[in-house]
Amino acid sequence: MNWLALDIGGANVKLADGQGYAASYPFALWKDRDGLARQLRAAIAGSPPHDHLVVTMTGELADCFASKVEGVTFILQAVHAAADGRHTRVYLVNGTLVSPQVALARPLLAASANWHALACFCGRFAPQRPAWLIDVGSTTVDLVPLSAGRPLAPGETDTDRLLAGQLVYTGVERSPVCALVQSLPYRGQECPVAQELFATTRDVYLLLGDLPEVPTDHHTADHRPATRSAACRRMARMLCASELQFEREDAVACARHVAQQQLAMLVRAARRVLQSMQLPPTAVILSGHGEFLARRLLAALAWQGETVSLVDQLGPIVSRCAPAHALAVLACEST
Repeated sequence: MNWLALDIGGANVKLADGQGYAASYPFALWKDRDGLARQLRAAIAGSPPHDHLVVTMTGELADCFASKVEGVTFILQAVHAAADGRHTRVYLVNGTLVSPQVALARPLLAASANWHALACFCGRFAPQRPAWLIDVGSTTVDLVPLSAGRPLAPGETDTDRLLAGQLVYTGVERSPVCALVQSLPYRGQECPVAQELFATTRDVYLLLGDLPEVPTDHHTADHRPATRSAACRRMARMLCASELQFEREDAVACARHVAQQQLAMLVRAARRVLQSMQLPPTAVILSGHGEFLARRLLAALAWQGETVSLVDQLGPIVSRCAPAHALAVLACEST
């Protein structure tokens, strides 16, 4: 049986077959919900041959939906339209694979379950000892304790996980700069920032060289290219500055400050998670295209245990789509 896994988020659609294929497609669900089925159909058509689909999602939180239940229902209907009759299963946050009909009857168990699939998959890298998963994506960070290869979660909802520090709603691309800082350093002074979506963490890590420039990619705050020069202009707007008042050195100084504050946020959350564990972890599994930030987090925590990188294990593209890859593997192993 050949499975194709779909991880349907609010900003990206990710696919993987568990055998090395993975792809990520930007898709702003909150802007074009009616285009979801079309996007899914195109993504499925561009994937390797497969007999079965398996689905997880986080896009139900998008504010184009009045509720999570409405979001789950809409997404599953879009999957049905795009599946063209393919056998389909949905992953629930309790670790079961069910039919779309069952998922529709239990929509809140289908909501935001991708982290659980990833954690269950990553447990195989430390099956007999306490471990820890750190997944850093474009939007969120997951800090999931593992015991005997299974996730130790405080509950089944994202709210439970936010309260416990296991979900940190910050990432290396989409987080607004104004959500992380109230002021930025500017030529020996601290300047209050504009509370506008002028720049995001993608600009921060472009300026610091942690993320590559992609001139053809316009998924930025101002819909201009994902380049360092454009990131500099976006950062200048955070201080309401013109290009005559703001140089590359100013932008880099601002970026360093934002990165430090984001790291400090993750350190606080990580310490809470570590304190909640009965036994300290002896291994950590890293995934996501923000692995560079995860490694800085480990350095700040003075981590000395084993580190397993999904980038090293699976490659950067698959690691970026790690929940989809994990889900495809779990589905294959269940049959």
